[in-house]
Amino acid sequence: MTNNLKAEIIILSSCENKKDGFLKNEYILDLKKSLMTRNFVYNDKTFKKLRITDLSVKKKNTTTKFIYKEDNKILTDKIGYPQFYTQLVFELENSNIMIKTVINEEVGISLMSECKKIERYEKES
Repeated sequence: MTNNLKAEIIILSSCENKKDGFLKNEYILDLKKSLMTRNFVYNDKTFKKLRITDLSVKKKNTTTKFIYKEDNKILTDKIGYPQFYTQLVFELENSNIMIKTVINEEVGISLMSECKKIERYEKES
């Protein structure tokens, strides 16, 4: 493990979500490549609930988003339109993941996931 500010890879794992259930839910922040990779597997109850309204839902998923650093926070790219968008917010010293929602310049930030484990690594050449 290294100094938090020098870490190039941050892994948040065992992340619990208040709305959905997961067998696996982890976020890998690669600060050098400016990428966030999320690996998750829904539990049976959540998978069945989501599948009722969307047949394209898969039980096991991986998503990747670009990230950038702003003060002591890491944010994902904005998803949506200029007047309405969302993005994930990670704080360097916090294992909670927040979601930021902006509607017509009104900002709301709420807790999305609480992660039980956080690891920081430096990549070796």
